Amino acid sequence: MENEDEPPSPMLGRLKKALNKFHSRAFSTAPQSRGELMDMLNRSQKDGILDQEALDTIHRILGVADLRVRDIMIPRSQAVLLDNDYSLEQCLDVLIKSAHSRFPVLDPDDDEITGILLAKDILRFFDAQQRKRFNLHDLLRPAVFVPESKRLNVLLAEFRSTRNHMAIVVDEYGGVSGLVTIEDVLEQIVGEIDDEHDVDDDFKLIRKLYGGDHVVKAILPLEDFNKYFGTHFKDKRYDTIGGLILKHTGHIAQRGEKFEMAGLSMEIVHADHRHIHLVRVFAASPENEPPSV
Repeated sequence: MENEDEPPSPMLGRLKKALNKFHSRAFSTAPQSRGELMDMLNRSQKDGILDQEALDTIHRILGVADLRVRDIMIPRSQAVLLDNDYSLEQCLDVLIKSAHSRFPVLDPDDDEITGILLAKDILRFFDAQQRKRFNLHDLLRPAVFVPESKRLNVLLAEFRSTRNHMAIVVDEYGGVSGLVTIEDVLEQIVGEIDDEHDVDDDFKLIRKLYGGDHVVKAILPLEDFNKYFGTHFKDKRYDTIGGLILKHTGHIAQRGEKFEMAGLSMEIVHADHRHIHLVRVFAASPENEPPSV
């Protein structure tokens, strides 16, 4: 287990030093505790020295030292893993559906992570001659293991020094409990990091595609979904189509996952390990009248 009395974060120390220097002309004494530092920051925002966004960012930076890996890790049940005996075709199928860039590789017999596969390392096997030489074991990179109790500021420093982007999280008994990426840590500081697959704020709740299919946001209320698609979904626990899908699948469905609900074929277009974002809805068969669920 990791020592609870870890040294202060270097990042936190640099932040305090910079703020002390910055405010030396505005305050007669430098902050001597975290509480005084927070008071100084709040006064600075009220006086117009810091804007609200900068204050929020600094608050998040200070909060990182209070968080542990267990607080932000992707649980094993939601992690996308490859088996160490997968063929090239099986690997490509997982890569395409998940659109991730790094994949822990599991030995199911021993229930151990044997390494990390980078998606870019598979690109050369699209060549017909190279496909014959594919061996998953030859492509694996060493996996980094961290305890659930590790502080995020310490983990971020390790990510920076080792240039790793992913770590496997283990519990007190050494079992794999999840994984954590550098993006997960950085999002605690700068907020949600969008990529080219993330949802545009201007995207309408329902968008009709060429050919008659639709893409809907998971936050679409069930009442509006029913009105548009002629369905009769009702659920006391969930108010949105995303919530109903969660109930239907029993887990947070990932990109590429397909299923049927009340005569409608659906496919997850965009999701992360926390939320479903976009769902593709295919036209229902004319003979299938959607029943009430």
